[in-house]
Amino acid sequence: MVLPLARRALLAGRRRLLRPGAAPRGERRLSPLSSPLSSPPLPAAPAARLCSGGEAEAAGGDGAMLRHLARKLRACGPVTVAEYMREALTNPGQGYYTRRGGVGESGDFITSPEISQVFGELIGIWYISEWMAMGKPTTFQLVELGPGRGTLTEDILRVFKQLHSVLSKCDVSVHLVEVSPKLSEIQAVMLTGGKVQPSPEDESAYMKGISKTGIPIFWYRDIQDVPPGYSFYLAHEFFDALPIHKFQRTEKGWREVLVDIDPEVPDQLRFVLSPSRTPATQNFIQPEETRDHVEVCPEAGVIVQRLASRIEKDGGAALVADYGHDGTKTDTFRGFRNHKLHDVLSAPGTADLTADVDFSYLRKMAQGKTATLGPIKQREFLKNMGIDLRLQVLLQNSGDTATREQLLHSYDMLMNPKKMGDCFNFFALLPHHRLVHPDKKDKPESKSPLPPVAGFNELLLK
Repeated sequence: MVLPLARRALLAGRRRLLRPGAAPRGERRLSPLSSPLSSPPLPAAPAARLCSGGEAEAAGGDGAMLRHLARKLRACGPVTVAEYMREALTNPGQGYYTRRGGVGESGDFITSPEISQVFGELIGIWYISEWMAMGKPTTFQLVELGPGRGTLTEDILRVFKQLHSVLSKCDVSVHLVEVSPKLSEIQAVMLTGGKVQPSPEDESAYMKGISKTGIPIFWYRDIQDVPPGYSFYLAHEFFDALPIHKFQRTEKGWREVLVDIDPEVPDQLRFVLSPSRTPATQNFIQPEETRDHVEVCPEAGVIVQRLASRIEKDGGAALVADYGHDGTKTDTFRGFRNHKLHDVLSAPGTADLTADVDFSYLRKMAQGKTATLGPIKQREFLKNMGIDLRLQVLLQNSGDTATREQLLHSYDMLMNPKKMGDCFNFFALLPHHRLVHPDKKDKPESKSPLPPVAGFNELLLK
C-alpha cells in the first residue's frame, strides 16, 4: 500500500526512546479426566492445595480465593471453567485483575507495548490512516478495552500529538473500559499525571481527566457505557483473558470440562467431565466441529457483536491484537505468574489465566454486520506498517552501543517468529463500504479504487 504522509512523517522522526526488553506473558460424582485434555504444550505444575501459614505466603497471597472456591465447590458442586476464570480473575475481593493486574517487568507478564514504544506508534498510525481513508470525520473516539497500565494508549496519544496538524479539525477523545480499580489508578497516573476526578453518579463514566497532551479521557466499566459515536476500538491482549468454556469429545458425545474438588485429596482442585450434555455444550458446539477438544468464549462473541453493531451504525473500526488461531487449536488454557508458566488450578487469584483467541469464532459473531480482515501474524502486520523503516531511523540516530543493542533486542522480540512474531495476530472489523464501494457491483467503473487497509496490505513507498 502507499505510505501516507502521516506515517512517513513519524518514521522520519528522531526519537529513539525504547523500553527495556524482556521475555514475553451437577452431580458431584463426575468422571475425572484420566488423560490430558490434548497434547498440551505446557509442562504440568504441582496440584493446588488450600493454603495456610507459610504455604499461603508461598502461593503469593493469603489463600482466600482458594478457600472461597473450595467452599463454593463443596456446597454447589463443580463449576465451568468460565466460572472458575471469572472468580479467579475478577472476583471483587480476591480476583487477580481487581487486586493485582501484574503487567510489566515487575508483574506476571509483559505485552508488546511494554517492550517497545515503536509498537504503540505504529498502532497510532494505523488509526490515523484509517481515519483519513474514511474521509476524516470530525469526531474521533479512541476506545480501548482493557488498557493494562495505559502504556499503549500513551504511545498512541504521543503520535496524535506529533501529528496534531493532521487532527487539528477533529474532536478527539479517549474512552477506556477498565474493571480493575488498581489498573485504572495506574492508567490515570501514566496518562494524566494523576489529575483525574470521579464522575457524577448520573454519568456513564466513573472517572475522567485530561491527558498530558490535552485530550479528554473517560473511564467505564462496560463497553455499553461508552457513548455512541464515530469510534475506533482497540483490544490488545483483551479477549484472551475472558472466561472460556472447555469441551471434550467422548464416546458418549460432547461433555463440558468442569472444575471440582478432588474427593481423595479434598484440598486439591482438578478437572472433571460433566456426566451429560450441559446447556453450554448444546449451545456452543457446532455440528460440523472436527476437533476433539474445543474452547469457546461466549463473552468475546457478545463483545464482538456489540462492536460490529456500533461500527455498522456509527462508523469507525476495531483492531484486535492477541495470540490465537483461526479455529484450529484445542487446549490452550494456561496461567502466567512472575513471567513463568503457572498451573491454572494452583493458587487461584495470584496468576493471570488466559486462552488463545479463536478468530474464526470472532468472525462468525460479527454476523456480517461488518467486514473482517485477518488474522495476520504480528510480524507481517508490523512489517506492513513500516517497522523496518522506523528501526533504521532509530538506529541511525542512536548515539551509543547500548541503545542500538536494545533497539535490536526489542525488534527481535516483536518480530521473531519463535517469540512474539508468529504468536500474536491482528484482526480488524471494518465497515463494508471501507473495502467495497456500495455501488461498485452495479457500476464497477464509477469509483476510484479504495485505499488499502494499513497493516493488512504490503507497504509500498511512493
